[in-house]
Amino acid sequence: MQVYTGLDVFLRRPYAFLDKKRKIGLVINQTSVTKNLEHAVDAFRKLSQLKLTALFSPEHGIWGDVQDELSMPSYFDKDLGLMVYSLFGAANKPTPEMLSDVDVLIYDIQDVGSRYYTYISTLFYSMEAAAENNLPFLVLDRPNPINGISVEGNILEPQFRSFVGIGSIPIRHGMTVGELAAMFNKEYKINANLMVVKMEGWRRAMWFDDTGLVWVPPSPNMPTLNTATIYPGTCLLEGTNVSEGRGTTKPFEVIGAPWINYTKLSENLNARSLPGLLFRKTCFIPTFSKYAGKRCYGIQVHVVNREICKPVEAGLHIIDAIYKYHSEHFEWRKTQDGRYFFDLLMGSEKVRQKIEGQTPISEIVESWRDELLRFMSKRREYLLYQD
Repeated sequence: MQVYTGLDVFLRRPYAFLDKKRKIGLVINQTSVTKNLEHAVDAFRKLSQLKLTALFSPEHGIWGDVQDELSMPSYFDKDLGLMVYSLFGAANKPTPEMLSDVDVLIYDIQDVGSRYYTYISTLFYSMEAAAENNLPFLVLDRPNPINGISVEGNILEPQFRSFVGIGSIPIRHGMTVGELAAMFNKEYKINANLMVVKMEGWRRAMWFDDTGLVWVPPSPNMPTLNTATIYPGTCLLEGTNVSEGRGTTKPFEVIGAPWINYTKLSENLNARSLPGLLFRKTCFIPTFSKYAGKRCYGIQVHVVNREICKPVEAGLHIIDAIYKYHSEHFEWRKTQDGRYFFDLLMGSEKVRQKIEGQTPISEIVESWRDELLRFMSKRREYLLYQD
């Protein structure tokens, strides 16, 4: 099975989607490639009737070489001969000055299917900027790599909206960026002149390795599809003082800290019989990020059946187990303005409070049931692909 991304479909008949002699701004990164791995910048430069005038980069830069949370300045790229405007730093939204030489703004970035992955926040703000500056906005759609069926997690509460949670959607949303764009545009009254260039051949049940496409790591700590599979759960460790494996070769798959009893932790988690997962005790020494240069004791999360795996629930079980065994060492990280970062990731303070109150994880998950069903009903309106 070969899936053709929105970029591949667009390049076959570009002038069916755009008028000629348009000046193009591209919101892109290293994942913006055709099925044959030609980068969008090179492909657009071959279109003589369109002029590429500006590039816009999300978190991690246009080549994915910048580590997480590091802001980036805008700069002129001598090799490309174009301005690269950073959308992660001083500005998260394209300014009128950045768009002064742009007729059409085009978004083409591979997402990983989780609410807190910041590329969909960049999508939201870029679409807002296009609407505010009366520019057409095209989304060249790409697969949800962890399938377009599975939906999991709570719905973000508006007061916890942030760059790691831009919309009131569940953590694992089961949508493509094109579908999310349509939802954001209507539900948040952005009212952009939006066009989604759909993929060909994609089915909702597909995982990325079913598509025939080549995996290009979407960010420095997202090296494989296996990483993306467990990420919706283990990313929650970012809100704690436990290492989520940054600085290792298995980010988000290994979890630990110097003070963890890894035998107890692995035994406890395996005893919880979480579907599709096994836990192996392990040690690692991060080269950067939390506990850099120190030996961490913890677990590796092994996905043995991705179809039944529930990563969000698993992430909460991991935190719950560590909290119970190591409450004297465990901490919730705070942001510079004093908020709990875990609450921003969860989109609510209730989950943290319930873990502290020793509410069973099964009860926490069950409490989301009604809001998740309401989301699923609303979501149907925006689905572009049916099985």
